[in-house]
Amino acid sequence: MTCLIFIVTLVLAAPLGLVVAFGSMSKLRPLKWLTRTFVWVIRGTPLMLQVIVVFYGPSLLWDWSAMSREVAVIAAFVINYAAYFSEIYRSGIEGVPRGQYEAGQALGMTKGQIFFKITLLQVIKRIVPPMSNEIITLVKDTSIARTIAVREIIMEAFTFTTRGLIWPLFYSGLFFLLFNGILTILFGRIEKKLGYFRV
Repeated sequence: MTCLIFIVTLVLAAPLGLVVAFGSMSKLRPLKWLTRTFVWVIRGTPLMLQVIVVFYGPSLLWDWSAMSREVAVIAAFVINYAAYFSEIYRSGIEGVPRGQYEAGQALGMTKGQIFFKITLLQVIKRIVPPMSNEIITLVKDTSIARTIAVREIIMEAFTFTTRGLIWPLFYSGLFFLLFNGILTILFGRIEKKLGYFRV
């Protein structure tokens, strides 16, 4: 369950965050205001509270039968991480010097060519470090799922403490250390491969 929450959140939140980022940079003021307000609310409230609201909110407001705990957790995580990713994308896109875009125009390149051949690779280089931090945080945040009794690894380990056994908690900690260790190595290699961009 821990791995499932991590993978599904990452797969769905990464592209959704890009959509939100474009909305927050939009020239349409209502759309820009709406997306920035959304990001502000999500980033300003605890993920644990968001999980509780997503799980219990619909049944309280509209008398619906509550959605499954697993779906509620994943939905809350996707919404939360899309907001954080959107700010990383936005800062990466806006951080590319305007002069490079103008240089591409001077060379007769189209907007699409400028974005994919000049801007995009520099954006990726800029966002890898903050994205890696958020993704590592996501691994640890999966433990919040136990708030609504989703049986992730820490909740499973904690059940053994009622029998007087504490070693499963240490094993769950070792799982997170190894998981994040692998991610740290992976992102380190990605950063080195992108090191030829001097931005």
